[in-house]
Amino acid sequence: MDKNISEFETNSYQETYELGRKLGAECNPGDVFTLIGDLGVGKTVFTQGFAKGLGIEDSVNSPTFTILQIYDEGRIPLYHFDVYRIGDVSEMDEIGFEEYVFGQGVSLIEWANLIEEILPSKYTEIQILKDIQKGFDYRKILITKINNQ
Repeated sequence: MDKNISEFETNSYQETYELGRKLGAECNPGDVFTLIGDLGVGKTVFTQGFAKGLGIEDSVNSPTFTILQIYDEGRIPLYHFDVYRIGDVSEMDEIGFEEYVFGQGVSLIEWANLIEEILPSKYTEIQILKDIQKGFDYRKILITKINNQ
């Protein structure tokens, strides 16, 4: 397994949003990003910035109850998954997971650690961590390119 890790620190909602925006502006069709972090750590803020980087103007919220939200008005479609509430990986087949992940849009999957066994062999993992001792708004963001080929 090949790993290439970048580390970032943010100290505000705006900085986390901006890091997401920069990543969204650089991504390409077929890219897959996994987003991992505790509840309330800023995954949705990061995703809102990511969507803005794709040129998406719609309001972006976490699709916790729908599992998948599709935004197709940006420069490439965004498939935003939140798999926190899935009971079994087989549920992902029912929503057509593979056709999105291997499609022409970009996939961003929150709580992807719950479905690791069906992730593609190449993806970018984004892990957002809090450290209260460094401040309430402090986040460490680790971006790791994963290649399991």
